[in-house]
Amino acid sequence: MSRPTPLLPRPPPTRPSPPASAPVVKKPQSAAGSLLELVLIVAVALGLALGIQKFLVKPYRIPSESMVPTLTIGQRVLVNRIGHSFAKPEVGDVVVFHPPKGADVARCGVSHPRQQVCPKAVPVRDDVNFIKRVVAGPGDRIKVEEGHVVLNGKRQEEDFIKACGPGGGCNFPKEIKIPAGYYFMMGDNRGSSDDSRFWGPVPDRWIIGGAFATYWPPGRIGLL
Repeated sequence: MSRPTPLLPRPPPTRPSPPASAPVVKKPQSAAGSLLELVLIVAVALGLALGIQKFLVKPYRIPSESMVPTLTIGQRVLVNRIGHSFAKPEVGDVVVFHPPKGADVARCGVSHPRQQVCPKAVPVRDDVNFIKRVVAGPGDRIKVEEGHVVLNGKRQEEDFIKACGPGGGCNFPKEIKIPAGYYFMMGDNRGSSDDSRFWGPVPDRWIIGGAFATYWPPGRIGLL
């Protein structure tokens, strides 16, 4: 008597796999979703640009001839705003800062003899921006001869300035000492610059940052 053949379980049916070249179907994006995405991208880009200008680097346009020949009217510079938080300005740096109230009328904050530069400015900050060169720092002694700075008894070699013509701003033979925490600013165009000679040193807290490069016009692109 033969034994019955055991029944084996039937394998599960296999489903045919899609061909490798089958395209992936994406869910269409609504017009409202696309618009929202665009708005978010623009907002983030604008926020980054404003943040960079406020805390890192900010462009400025030169409004006057006071820094000729180094900088001319209409030239544009980049100012390092974060660097000033870590390092104090040095003599020779070109900086952007807020002048004292009254700078537009060359008003000195204290009465002083005509033979010396203004030793102390009005203690009220103006909201406008000036750009000048630091020629003396805290504790330095300064006077001016023929438009040239005499710093701590030594006349400076300033081959970058425009010669000082005849006028009341070229000679201040009586020396003054810069107070602690203050900086003395002068334009490179010594005969045509409204600067610390006439309205006094600038406190450190009024300095916005140092100009480090020019980016316009194209022919004058470079580092300061």
